[in-house]
Amino acid sequence: MTTRIPVGLSTASVYPQPAGAAFEIASELGYDGVELMVWADPVSQDIRAVDRLSVRTGMPVLAVHAPCLLISQRVWSPDPSERLRRSVQAAQDLGAPTVVLHPPFRWQRKYADGFAELVSSLEDSSGIAIAVENMFPVRRPLGRGRSVEMNAFKPSVDPTDVGHRNYTLDLSHSAAAHMDALELAKRMGDGLRHIHLADGSGAPKDEHMVPGRGTQPCAELCELLARCGFDGQVVLEVNTRRAGTPAARREMLAESLLFARLHLDWAAEGGAGKVRPGLSR
Repeated sequence: MTTRIPVGLSTASVYPQPAGAAFEIASELGYDGVELMVWADPVSQDIRAVDRLSVRTGMPVLAVHAPCLLISQRVWSPDPSERLRRSVQAAQDLGAPTVVLHPPFRWQRKYADGFAELVSSLEDSSGIAIAVENMFPVRRPLGRGRSVEMNAFKPSVDPTDVGHRNYTLDLSHSAAAHMDALELAKRMGDGLRHIHLADGSGAPKDEHMVPGRGTQPCAELCELLARCGFDGQVVLEVNTRRAGTPAARREMLAESLLFARLHLDWAAEGGAGKVRPGLSR
């Protein structure tokens, strides 16, 4: 019998609403759990409060996203190593098997120099998978159709350049980086632990579109995961900030869940060689 791949909702998908709204929406729509994005939202930083939300809604925490965005550089601690340790402890306290983590910024020199060793050591001591995420370069326009590309991460936006034990594959980031997401998944190999399922157009920005609305191989990746016996988590990290109403936000997140389930379950049930299911919009 094929094990069903859990599909979760990132609390970032309801921004600017707080984490509690994500737990409620995930429960209402039938998601399997939630990924906690730890950032400026005070509730996201209060692990006891998050645990109460999880119990009340019946939504387990599938992963903890460490506070490593530019806007969360002082959440829990100004020291990125301490933020990572706190994230691992939060995952343990919440029963989450995975911590999602960005590579170090180039200016975090001490942290970057010891990053791989710190990640490996924390995985060994905690049993938590620390899944390092692929990122994307910043492109600054110079005018007349020209631009310059800058890498803010050390050593690069591709975590397989270092070689970690566990990885997160984000398809919005692969779109912005003009990377082949399926080839990246193959390089991650058995270390592919976590998916941020979203889409992108290839524009030089992080779009996090509803899957199926951009250019990324979202359906193909879901089918590959199902066929290969993927035992991690698929999490919808979708930008709903332009949703005009709560109903419109729910519609976007319901469509995202339907997309994931159609392609994951179809492939798991032997869909190879058959006509791929479609989504009407």
